[in-house]
Amino acid sequence: RLMPELPKFDDEDLKSYGDEEEELALSPPAALMSILTTQELLLENILECIPVGEFAVIQPLSDEFCLVLGYLLTWKLTLAFFKAASSQLRVLYSQYLRRTKSLNKLLYHLFRLMPENPVFSGPASEAPNKDTKTFFTEELHLDVK
Repeated sequence: RLMPELPKFDDEDLKSYGDEEEELALSPPAALMSILTTQELLLENILECIPVGEFAVIQPLSDEFCLVLGYLLTWKLTLAFFKAASSQLRVLYSQYLRRTKSLNKLLYHLFRLMPENPVFSGPASEAPNKDTKTFFTEELHLDVK
C-alpha cells in the first residue's frame, strides 16, 4: 500500500532536475534498490550454470525458492512504484535501471526461471475435455494464510 505513495515525494524535487545537459537518472527508493541488488547477486550465483533457453528447477519451500520469490516480489513492489509515478519520473527511474542493468538482469533471470511447459496444475485443470490451462491463461490467487 505504501509504494504508490512514494513517487509524490520525488515529484516535488522534479523541477530541480531539468537544468543539466547530461542524461539524468533518479533512483527508486534506495532501500528497495539495495535489496534488489543483493538479490540479483544471490540469484546470479544460483542460476550461473543455467544458460538462457534452459530452465532451472527450483524445489518449493527450499532456500532457493524463498530467494527467487523474494526477488520477484521485490520487482512487484518496484513495478507498483513505477505505476504510481508520473511519466517524467518514470523516465528518470528507467534511466537509473538502464545504468544499473537491473531490467536486463530481470529478463535474464526470468528466461532461466520460466518453465518449459507452464501447465497449471490447480483444481481448475482437472476437469476433462477442457483446453489445457497454463499459468498464462489462469488467474492465480496468492493468498498467504
